[in-house]
Amino acid sequence: MEARVGDRITMAAEHVGQSTREGTIREVKGEGGGPPYVVEWSDGHTGIIHPGPGSVLRCEHVEQPADETTG
Repeated sequence: MEARVGDRITMAAEHVGQSTREGTIREVKGEGGGPPYVVEWSDGHTGIIHPGPGSVLRCEHVEQPADETTG
């Protein structure tokens, strides 16, 4: 997995009845965009995650806006 600061991340629930967790990656501590990641979750908590076997993660890279000052 390759993540960048600002990417949105969704992590599947660990147990039946729990909802998925969504957050924003604030820091990438591994080499080449790899884990562990510092994530700010949608509930306001911040934590370090290191996805293990069986984890289901989806990262969405946030596209940088084009520079509109050309010309």
